[in-house]
Amino acid sequence: MATSRIDMRIDEDIKAIVEKAAALKGMNSLTEYVVRLIEKDAKQVIAEHESITVKNDVFDRFMAACDAAQAPNKKLRKAWDFAKAKGIE
Repeated sequence: MATSRIDMRIDEDIKAIVEKAAALKGMNSLTEYVVRLIEKDAKQVIAEHESITVKNDVFDRFMAACDAAQAPNKKLRKAWDFAKAKGIE
């Protein structure tokens, strides 16, 4: 059950378009349509900023470099601890 509220003002023309789209999608309300759209977009934006996609050859070179790497030195361990403290994983 929804417990938060967002109030917004939009242009009448935009509202009419959104209402039509909601009806065409079989949504029960304009609110349902808008909530689904912003949730979908928000998840996509977060995923784009929290992940990275690389080509296979780049990944293979990265993995080879990781396999060939020696144990982390003091500076690298310090950087790791700093990143973890900032919530970066």
